[in-house]
Amino acid sequence: MINSEINKLLNEYCRLRDRQYAVYGRYARRYALTTNELFVLDILWFADDGVTQKDICDRLSANKQTIAAIVNRFMKKGLVVLEEAAQDRRHKLIRFTPSGVEYARKIIPPAARADNLAFAELDLYSARELVRRTADFTKIMEKKFEDIE
Repeated sequence: MINSEINKLLNEYCRLRDRQYAVYGRYARRYALTTNELFVLDILWFADDGVTQKDICDRLSANKQTIAAIVNRFMKKGLVVLEEAAQDRRHKLIRFTPSGVEYARKIIPPAARADNLAFAELDLYSARELVRRTADFTKIMEKKFEDIE
């Protein structure tokens, strides 16, 4: 049963989640990027051996068309290339070009540092609890939404 206290807490949680997402959106706009483009750059930055479009879709819970459009924009700008994956030639790995590395270097490491510094301001117990509780809530939420007919 849903009571008013749970509803208030959920609304506050949603406001906080939206504020967090907005932080990334404002940062992305500084570089004329969408939030999803920022997230794709981030994934590529930390993928030393490249990453497949499917990997990006899975990580961002985004559809194939959205990620393909982003990758195509980045390719047109000369930021990324597609290469056959050594393990499975049917899959293409997305990798930065040298100019893509230089472009992303100005954007992603400062953002990653800000994320890390913000998280580090929590004590270790609180940081672990935040991750644990968010994981629990995410699992429950996924299940509840799957159960909707």
